[in-house]
Amino acid sequence: MEFKKYLTEQCAVVEQSLARYMLTEQGPLAIHIKAMRYSLFAGGKRIRPILALATAEALHAETKHLLPVACALECIHTYSLIHDDLPAMDNDDLRRGKPTSHVVFGEAEAILAGDGLLSFAFELLTHPDVQQGISPVNQIRMINLIAKAIGPEGMVGGQSLDLAAEGQTIPFEHLKLIHGCKTGALITASVQAGAIFGKATEEQFAALTRYGMQIGLAFQIVDDLLDVEGTTKDLGKTAGADVSRNKATYPAFFGVAETKVMAGEAVDAALTALEFFDAKAEPLRALARYIYERNN
Repeated sequence: MEFKKYLTEQCAVVEQSLARYMLTEQGPLAIHIKAMRYSLFAGGKRIRPILALATAEALHAETKHLLPVACALECIHTYSLIHDDLPAMDNDDLRRGKPTSHVVFGEAEAILAGDGLLSFAFELLTHPDVQQGISPVNQIRMINLIAKAIGPEGMVGGQSLDLAAEGQTIPFEHLKLIHGCKTGALITASVQAGAIFGKATEEQFAALTRYGMQIGLAFQIVDDLLDVEGTTKDLGKTAGADVSRNKATYPAFFGVAETKVMAGEAVDAALTALEFFDAKAEPLRALARYIYERNN
């Protein structure tokens, strides 16, 4: 398949949907909404919403009514980046090649912009458009999985563990837990959302969950590598930040060469999980390879 064309087209679909569903800068809340939109429309690969759409497509589902969910996943991801960049956390001044939210709007409004995006995501997850394409039972199941993936046992908990581990010597099992929660959980939930919407069988859902977990692992391993080998210009954020903060990473544990092997193994495992799916799953296969080969 022409994956670059597919990725460009799907990014455009997500962008158009975000523009359709996102609040506009008007009225007394204009500044708050402007801060939300600043980070949401600052660019990005839109991997999580595209994963949800591609998974539903792999199950031969029509994705029109999944678009609010795809947008919700991007709102959640963007909120996490805004908070991750705050001085109290990673204290980054650059994200997606632009000044971070707290640099532009101040810390208080950046916190509120993140809170706003997270809350708005649940408006989107319960949007009437979604209800036209999924049963109430499956909609609740999907929301529950996403909520768990981003909460204390998922993304937020992973961020807490990550901050606590800075400058510490931790076992590798603890590093895997950090990565699995902080990055892998939302990526896996994005795949699972598409699977639920596409009415996956139990066997298909289990296979797609394995796929999501493996690409989530690959994504974070490659992020670790890019922090070492990438440039600030290519990454759109400060290169070498993990090393400067003495964070636990795969290269710190295994070195660059072995870490690349491990990233490749995670992608291979993701592809294996899809072996019983037909050509409709080719975008998922291509996304796994893309995650491994990306440079930002």
